[in-house]
Amino acid sequence: MRAKVPVLLGLVALGLWVLAQYQYGGGQAQPPFPYPEGYRLWTHVKSMELKPGHPLFQSFGGLHHIYVNQVGLKTYLEGKKDPFPKGTVIVFDLLEVKEEGNALQEGPRKLIGVMVKDPERYATTGGWGYYAFGPDKKPLSINPASCHTCHQGAANTDFVFSGFRP
Repeated sequence: MRAKVPVLLGLVALGLWVLAQYQYGGGQAQPPFPYPEGYRLWTHVKSMELKPGHPLFQSFGGLHHIYVNQVGLKTYLEGKKDPFPKGTVIVFDLLEVKEEGNALQEGPRKLIGVMVKDPERYATTGGWGYYAFGPDKKPLSINPASCHTCHQGAANTDFVFSGFRP
């Protein structure tokens, strides 16, 4: 009986470790990343709106603003000819759209998506970590592998769809 207690404790510890690995990412282990405070003061890359009828409207309908931190700006400015450097953070800010006085305006925030470049840390997803945060800034459970699958369409530009609009 005494020999079984350490084995049971070891199995419980292993189970907790496995659960901790799957806390983020809907089944794929992903280390946590903090909410990118102040991203609206970074360089604005572009904006666009997805309307009903767009194939991604159900998931990403609304007003999009894309921001990049200083680390990744040079790659955008040079037309994404080289891969983004380690430390690049790109934020996709998704807002509802409302019309007032014949003008489209930002509505409440739906979520922010975050791409973080670190080839060693995120080797299985092309060097990018994928995260999402709700309007309350709390992390959302996502599947980074699924995000990366969609970003395969931009494999020739280091998995980044957006282009800089000066």
